[in-house]
Amino acid sequence: MSRFMIERRGTAVLAGVATAALALSACGVASTSSGGSAGELTLWTHNAGNPAELGVINQIVADYNASQSKYTVKLQAFPQESYNDAVVAAATAKKLPCVLDADAPTVPNWAYAGYLTPLDLPQDLVSKQLKSTLGNYQGKLYSIGMYDAALGLFARKSALEAAGVRIATVDNPWTAQEFADALAKIKADGKYQYAFDLGTGDSGTEWWTYGYSPFLQSFGGDLIDRNGYKTAGGVLNGDAALKWASWFQGLVKNGYTPAKSSTDAFADFVNGKSAMVWSGIWHSGNLSKLGADGIVMPPPDFGNGPKIGGGSWQWAVSSTCGEKAAAMDYITFSLNKKYLAEMAEKQNVIPATEEAAAMVDGWQPGGAKRFFLDESAKYAMIRPPTPGYPFLTTTFAKAAQDIIAGGDPKTILDQAVSDIDADLKANNHYGF
Repeated sequence: MSRFMIERRGTAVLAGVATAALALSACGVASTSSGGSAGELTLWTHNAGNPAELGVINQIVADYNASQSKYTVKLQAFPQESYNDAVVAAATAKKLPCVLDADAPTVPNWAYAGYLTPLDLPQDLVSKQLKSTLGNYQGKLYSIGMYDAALGLFARKSALEAAGVRIATVDNPWTAQEFADALAKIKADGKYQYAFDLGTGDSGTEWWTYGYSPFLQSFGGDLIDRNGYKTAGGVLNGDAALKWASWFQGLVKNGYTPAKSSTDAFADFVNGKSAMVWSGIWHSGNLSKLGADGIVMPPPDFGNGPKIGGGSWQWAVSSTCGEKAAAMDYITFSLNKKYLAEMAEKQNVIPATEEAAAMVDGWQPGGAKRFFLDESAKYAMIRPPTPGYPFLTTTFAKAAQDIIAGGDPKTILDQAVSDIDADLKANNHYGF
């Protein structure tokens, strides 16, 4: 990301970059010689521009190759900006690698398109994972992650104390009324330009969905009716959604949050422009600049429990892989707790298992980072696992932006539902 590289995923790609990367890549499994030497398993990853994460993956590959003699994993790293289109181009050419990572909300789309095969992994391994690290689609596991990320309500303890507001916890989050009171009291104090910065300066589609649809879900709405995944009607434009939209727009109208934040809302928070900011674990290291005054809390409960988005980058196996058992073996090897722990330590992300958390300072119960694991385990909600998600996210992001800009919520949400339902119908509801 920023650590939001994990969650902020654009899909625009330079075709030339993807084509060049494809030309360099071996695909599937190939015998390196006729003399019975090790076969070759090709692995693709999105993190060419992230040396810390790539370093962990390189180490896993090296250790796996040294652990057995039948297969050699060959890694190809892509820039994140070109990765998704490279996968689509490879799938079209029937040249997918055996092992590839995938952004969690894209997994159902890739599974529906036939790119991926269900994972066959030891159940005792899968059962240890945070639920938000599992990419399930229509009852089958298609991907599994080494980590997750989470959002939180970062605040200055002194601002809350001055306003006479209690500090919310994972076990005792704020109610909607408590949050409203906190905003009003902090604004009345006059010390901060904004009581709460939503971070709307980020124009990336996925940030608007990942960051703000959980508030909608806490109100009782959603991007799509998950009972069948055949319509957005009622959930994206019903009473609960309209209440969310009124609240969301009201944050700006009441002067609690800017209509458009700066490009670094967290820096503004640290520098004293806002008393609270909606941001993610990738900024938690910067919270230390505030010393004991910097705290992080879960989102408020707007009636249906606090919600945050769940699901980050995960590993999958292509449907065209000629040695699926070997690919599953590699993924099983990569999920060893020591690698999950190393990833959490190097990347400041949530370890996927309690075993891994116990190995990293700060992630044990009571540790300085533990908040994010507990919050994720309790409140993470997977983005709708439908192949239609790419259309859902672009449509919702536009609607949310239009609402923040002051448009009529009912008109905006009715149009969003009409657009989504038309897409669902045109695509035969993506197999549901």
